[in-house]
Amino acid sequence: MNHSSREPDARLSIGPYALHSGVELPEVTVAYATYGRLAPDGRNAILATHGYTASHQMLAHGTGVAEGSWAPLIGPGKPLDTDRFFVVCSNILGSSYGTTGPASIDPRSGRPYGYDFPDISFADIVGVQRRLLERLGVRHLRAVVGPSYGGFQALQWAVDHADMVDAIGVIASGPFFARNAYTDLDVLEAQLGADPAWRAGAYPQPAQMHATLHALRTQTLMTYGMDAVLQDQGLDAAARAQRIDAMADSWAREFDPGALVVLLKAGLAFDVRARLAQIRADVLHVIASTDTLFAPSASHTSDLAGVAGALRYVEMQTPYGHTATGPAHALWSDALRQLIDPGR
Repeated sequence: MNHSSREPDARLSIGPYALHSGVELPEVTVAYATYGRLAPDGRNAILATHGYTASHQMLAHGTGVAEGSWAPLIGPGKPLDTDRFFVVCSNILGSSYGTTGPASIDPRSGRPYGYDFPDISFADIVGVQRRLLERLGVRHLRAVVGPSYGGFQALQWAVDHADMVDAIGVIASGPFFARNAYTDLDVLEAQLGADPAWRAGAYPQPAQMHATLHALRTQTLMTYGMDAVLQDQGLDAAARAQRIDAMADSWAREFDPGALVVLLKAGLAFDVRARLAQIRADVLHVIASTDTLFAPSASHTSDLAGVAGALRYVEMQTPYGHTATGPAHALWSDALRQLIDPGR
């Protein structure tokens, strides 16, 4: 089987979709990438789920995904073994990379949704993913694995579709989104609102907010450990600043500011702590020692200790913070391999 993606950047319309709020999106398109081949029985699939501001290209070699690509984890013989598994990575509902979100055209008005895009939940995000997988012929998931918001999705899968998932990887993530300065909706809306182009969410073109988005991205990259990653690659201070500036510039040209609000609202509403006992899937929970967003617990035990399935907790000792899942993959990839393929 070929390691390269059969569908490196595909689009599929799944038709109208009714959100859990009762609001119906008249048409939903999903962007996705696939690797490997689906078995005839449709039961050899793995769903890789991406983070808040990442995309369905997080597994693609050479894409330069700013906050740490998972490309080293996929390929023949790797934990996401494309000789044995059909790996799907879809851009999440509400995002900016091809799946229906605030920048998409509302077919009812012929204009972008913008700030009129409805609030969504992680149950909606997972529901859209399930509809996509059904269209692709997937009948069962060996695993759902992802970092940060991807971990939220894995947990949502385990509580909403327990019979369809064998195992989940909750990586640099947890059962809820703790409130802090980096996850404050009021702060984000104030930062966006300070840009005249925002126009109370009625921004005409995201490109007009490039400077604001560039500043937000630079702050995020610095906060979540990218400087330490680049330093360990041998870059001096000037070169690191230049690389981070380039990363921020690239992201700011692509990401829709309305999606930042929609997805942060969904994240702040996410909390499965009361449903942990419903999780029958095997669980791998990985945390980075220096992560400021999902910090290790004081007792150094998993916050998912209440799950019904088998649980393994790994605490990576790394200076890379929230960005660690890609650059420090060697610290947890063996645990991922065992989660997905315990017989090997």
